[in-house]
Amino acid sequence: MKLSRRSLLATTTAAVAACAAPAAAASGPAHEGGRRLRTGFERLAADGYGLLDGRRVGVVTNPTGITREARHIVDVMHADDRVDLTAVFGPEHGFRGTAQAGGSEGRHDDPATGLPVYDTYLKSGQALADIFTASGVDTVVFDIQDVGARFYTYIWTLFDCMESAALAGKRFVVLDRPNPATGRAALGPVLHKEFATFVGRQPVSQAHGMTVAELALLFNGEFLTTPVPLETVRMSGWRRSDFYDASGLPWVPPSPNMPTPETALVYSGTCLFEGTNLSEGRGTTRPFELLGAEGIDGRWADGANALGLGGVRFREAYFAPVFSKFQGKTVGGVQLHVHDREEFDPVRTGIGLLITAKRSWSGFAWRPDHWIDKLTGSTRVRTMIDAGAGPDEVAAGWQEELAGFRRTRREYLLYR
Repeated sequence: MKLSRRSLLATTTAAVAACAAPAAAASGPAHEGGRRLRTGFERLAADGYGLLDGRRVGVVTNPTGITREARHIVDVMHADDRVDLTAVFGPEHGFRGTAQAGGSEGRHDDPATGLPVYDTYLKSGQALADIFTASGVDTVVFDIQDVGARFYTYIWTLFDCMESAALAGKRFVVLDRPNPATGRAALGPVLHKEFATFVGRQPVSQAHGMTVAELALLFNGEFLTTPVPLETVRMSGWRRSDFYDASGLPWVPPSPNMPTPETALVYSGTCLFEGTNLSEGRGTTRPFELLGAEGIDGRWADGANALGLGGVRFREAYFAPVFSKFQGKTVGGVQLHVHDREEFDPVRTGIGLLITAKRSWSGFAWRPDHWIDKLTGSTRVRTMIDAGAGPDEVAAGWQEELAGFRRTRREYLLYR
């Protein structure tokens, strides 16, 4: 069964209309001639939580689910008699964010609120549906800050939760937040279904250029076998060209290695180094902006700069990760310096860096499990680089599939 875009957006519009009028009363600074961003949660709260009236509510969230005043939405709703908040569902890294990559907090009671916290990490299908059923909720609310890359797992937590909520007969509400890398364009290769994993369940481009509410509509309309009863609360005051600093919102790291919005800006390209034997900067203060390995010298930075990639320069850099690859060892490599965000293309930059790393360092190798294929969505990027292709040739290989995704994506965009 597939829902039409018309029926999907009718549901969304009803939710938005319910929240639209009271939102003007919300407090906070304005920008750009009085335009002020209001998140989905701000608009929901300003409407007196009308969408949740009479519902037993569970929230899928993590430390990024905060208000403009840096209060967590779970704490806010728990203290408000208008919301019957009965459960919390924690993703990778956990509800309060205490776990590192590849970890979660497990089932526990939240010390601050006493609410039961259920672990969703690596759970999907009927197993996750059973958790929703056991929790006793009838409405699942999702509010997590995404970073705009297909392989960032929270959007697949969203997908899995939507699929399982449909199985469990639950209603699903998505509260929207900005894409910190902007929503200007979809970029990079599109996932082939045979490479589907938790870093990419469905045919989405490497940088999707969408918000979580838009992705929820896309998932429901294109990918879910049984669509979930879905409502979204969109933002007001957000434009597709906005970077995160235009939002006026505090930044909370969505995961331990995503410390700043600048990290999010480069992540959809430089995370590809997880698929190599080079450090992607984990264990440093600038993950995904510092890249390197033992034996690399200034030739890599020279080669990367010679590509003339738009909006970015590369500095020869040396660093010693305190954990992850090359822990405690001094390695050489590059640091990215984005000087023009409008011109910068993170995916093409990531490809250019892979190519020049391979050309300038004889020790370059892909991870033996070919994790790079999971990240890029097929074997094409790896095999083309191995064959000596340049950045333009590699990028040309995904243009037809990207054009198809862009056409599909356009049907689900909520903002200009």
